[in-house]
Amino acid sequence: MGRDITKVLMALFATLAVLTTATPAHAAPPASPAVTFTNPVAGQRADPHVYRHTDGYYYFTATVPAYDRIVMRRATTLQGLSTAAETTIWSRHTSGEMGAHIWAPEIHFIGGKWYVYFAAGSTGDIWKIRPYVLETGAANPLTGTWTERGRIALPLDTFSLDATTFVVGSTRYLSWAQNDPAVGAGTNIYLARMANPWTISGSPVMISRPTYAWERVGHTVNEGPAVIQRGGRVFMSFSASATDSNYCLGLLTASAGADLMNPGSWAKNPNPVFTSNAATGQYGPGHNTFTTSEDGKSDVLVYHDRDYKDISGDPLNDPNRRTRFQKLYWNADGTPNFGIPVADGATPVRFSSFNLPDRYIRHREFRARLEANVTNLADSQFRVVAGLAGSGTVSLESANFPGYYLRHRNHEVWVEKNDGTTAFGHDAGFHRRPGLADTTAGVSFESYNFPGRYLRHYEHALVTQPAETTTAKADATFHAQ
Repeated sequence: MGRDITKVLMALFATLAVLTTATPAHAAPPASPAVTFTNPVAGQRADPHVYRHTDGYYYFTATVPAYDRIVMRRATTLQGLSTAAETTIWSRHTSGEMGAHIWAPEIHFIGGKWYVYFAAGSTGDIWKIRPYVLETGAANPLTGTWTERGRIALPLDTFSLDATTFVVGSTRYLSWAQNDPAVGAGTNIYLARMANPWTISGSPVMISRPTYAWERVGHTVNEGPAVIQRGGRVFMSFSASATDSNYCLGLLTASAGADLMNPGSWAKNPNPVFTSNAATGQYGPGHNTFTTSEDGKSDVLVYHDRDYKDISGDPLNDPNRRTRFQKLYWNADGTPNFGIPVADGATPVRFSSFNLPDRYIRHREFRARLEANVTNLADSQFRVVAGLAGSGTVSLESANFPGYYLRHRNHEVWVEKNDGTTAFGHDAGFHRRPGLADTTAGVSFESYNFPGRYLRHYEHALVTQPAETTTAKADATFHAQ
């Protein structure tokens, strides 16, 4: 079945990607078309970081289980990183500083040179972890000679890690996690301006301290800051709690026009934005970064997790965190919607209505309908898989209820668990067709066992009905996002 799924996905998204012919002005194709990945992207690669460069390559680095070196790979596509050759660009020292716990490397291109930020301990004290910087002027950082710019000097010489850098306006900032004994146990998120890529300027400020219960499970942790900007706002995700199944993502938000060095400019979401999900079998999602799809129209969430909950011993000694990708969506209010860590395999997509483009197919109490502002994102995500009816069909599997599919019953459409019967397979099988109202960017789904009836919305409920009129054809056409 795996090969059938791959063929179905390739055919579906090849059709959806053809955008050269204009569609009607009242129902333009989505600005952010479907993008899908096959997870996991890289096994035993924690703390992933992906940088998309102007040379057409994505550069990927991550923590390796031995904590002894920095590795890197590149590819012209995000999925291509899963099979790209990996190069060790730097190895730990045999003695002294930078001799232990080589963690969380990030690669950035600044002022015509490449920089890698990473954390390291010392052979004399493996927990004396501090942030360090490497530099190369080579066009290809995988083949360059790296210069050690050394430790980033921080006013407080304590446990510190996960340095990242970003620019807002014309100012470059460094953000990192650090313990301050005067504040209390654990790590907090700090921010400082930068004088150059390896030196901060002025006094840092603490912009986040673990105060909520979900930030303090196992350990008191705020770490791994990552920044994405949109609509005049700066969003900083961060990781919280111990690095087992309790690991999760939180979110800070500030106005891009505010004084970011004022802690009061940052607001923290009271709840985590990305957590373990038993239904999809994904645990401890965290330490993320952001990048964009190849067409530049979609934001992509990069993170690690494990595919099991229970860990024997210290989770830092468990090597099985995997790098994963999935599309990042945006709510109507302009805030990011992380959804859930989706199941392994092909990532799901959303289907927006052709004639009501702000509305998506979603399930609520297992009834399929069309609604806008679906903040419970996974209710509106479906994985396109090889059809349960066979014969070249496809089926649409729920993202948050794996094993449940869109199926018609008395011509109403529900999300129900596959009971393995032939009848269910036929009801959940559809022939993928070019969009009846938009043959270039749209898609329509014709019932397998009732030819001529299509998946369509009627008074915002999903049904299977004939699509013979202009209105019906528009109701039966969707855009994958």
